[in-house]
Amino acid sequence: MNPVDLLLLRHLAAGRGARTSVTDRTGSLTYAELTDAAREYAGALAAGGIRRGCRALVVTDDTADAIVAVLGLWWHGCVPVVLSPMLRDAELAFIARDCAAEYADLDLPRERRDELAAALGPLGFRHEHLDQERGFVDPDAPARFAEEAEVLVQYTSGSTGRPRGVRHSTGGLRAVSTGFGGVLALTESDTVLSTAKLSFGYGFGNSLLFPLAAGARSALLTGPVDAFTVTAAIDRYRPTVLCAVPRVYESLLAAVADRGARPDTSSVRVAVAAGEHLPADLARRATETFGFPLVNGLGATEVLHIVLATAPDAPPHGSTGHPVPGVTATVRDDDGRSVPTGTHGRLHIASASAAIGYLDRPEAQARTFADGGVYPGDVVYRTPEGDFRHVCRTDDLLNIGGHKVAPAEIEALLKATEGIADCAVVADRDPAGLQQAVAYAVLVPGAVPAQVRRSALQAIRDRLPPHRRPSRIELIDALPTTSTGKLARFRLGAPEEAR
Repeated sequence: MNPVDLLLLRHLAAGRGARTSVTDRTGSLTYAELTDAAREYAGALAAGGIRRGCRALVVTDDTADAIVAVLGLWWHGCVPVVLSPMLRDAELAFIARDCAAEYADLDLPRERRDELAAALGPLGFRHEHLDQERGFVDPDAPARFAEEAEVLVQYTSGSTGRPRGVRHSTGGLRAVSTGFGGVLALTESDTVLSTAKLSFGYGFGNSLLFPLAAGARSALLTGPVDAFTVTAAIDRYRPTVLCAVPRVYESLLAAVADRGARPDTSSVRVAVAAGEHLPADLARRATETFGFPLVNGLGATEVLHIVLATAPDAPPHGSTGHPVPGVTATVRDDDGRSVPTGTHGRLHIASASAAIGYLDRPEAQARTFADGGVYPGDVVYRTPEGDFRHVCRTDDLLNIGGHKVAPAEIEALLKATEGIADCAVVADRDPAGLQQAVAYAVLVPGAVPAQVRRSALQAIRDRLPPHRRPSRIELIDALPTTSTGKLARFRLGAPEEAR
């Protein structure tokens, strides 16, 4: 099978070619037009001498052209690696080397594209879209991928901040379309709007896999995501399904409270929250204010998309839900044994959507892909009613807006700032109950606090993308330690007298 068969060709065979497939701020494409565009892209790849089976970077915001690039690469038999343009050039260059990519589609403003081309130059990539001047080869039928073959690589951060490539199979794409895709129950009449981007595993499923598999319409949100842009997109596209991370719902609620700017959500039959923990109170306020049922989901890049979800008709009460179709979820101890109901343990997922493994990370792969499934890194417990409740992450990664953020990266940056002797970054909760990063810094004796704070904030703005920046910097006299002298992170954020 080729994903193009599942997402495009079967719709044409069923006579649905005239239906709208994707739409963005520049226009729309029908399923027939999207198929032609993907076929032409594949032909240009063949004319350009791009090797079938190679990995290819797609660095782009969410646009119809991005969807065409992914589908065209699949048609030609390549493995797309979709990446956010918010990543720094050094990070993109690392990923390019790590996955041994042989082609890069850089859908970026010219200045940024030229800068990134310089960073990637020694790797010998193509740095622009293949165009008609390079000729065109009428492609054969879409290349065949074996069921267990690698068909997609998505990158996720490790505990040290070093990105890891997660390898997905053809069978995994098919499984997820009937897994959480079955919960969404999309039809041809649905329009899906996702605030999570294609470069994010959650967004890739929302904007590409699920709507195209169902023959529905995918409405793509290009540019920054905030309450204003989301409200405008809801008004413009009239989605029937809205997918976002919890803090987007919080920002929409804040806009209603502050300015009375309430989006018209009457078209939304169901909304989805995933990517980070959804506080029960936030879920309640969102459903009461906007009038749509809110599905809470838990997933991971290693299992492609959401594997635990609440039912659309279930009241928002803090549950993480039940396994979606095709998923077996258990709670296990450190030795891989199942634990009793109500006992905290590691979430273990067995599913055909589980990834093949990591790219060249044998130790991490052995830890994560074990015991006949995947440990996505969450501590949960199961209630007597059979649903799962999320407790925390098993590692020290922070989960900020669905992005995994390594405290060590922020700490290293702040420790290099003049006037800071030591620091630690921990998770805290904002007034809405959403996780945020907070930096606690100890100053060098004699340093001027205001001056150090300005320098630290400037370093953060210059060297960290927005989703990795701490929400605030607290200056304290000393970092708390345990009786053995180790940093007591759990005490940070506590009242001063407890510290």
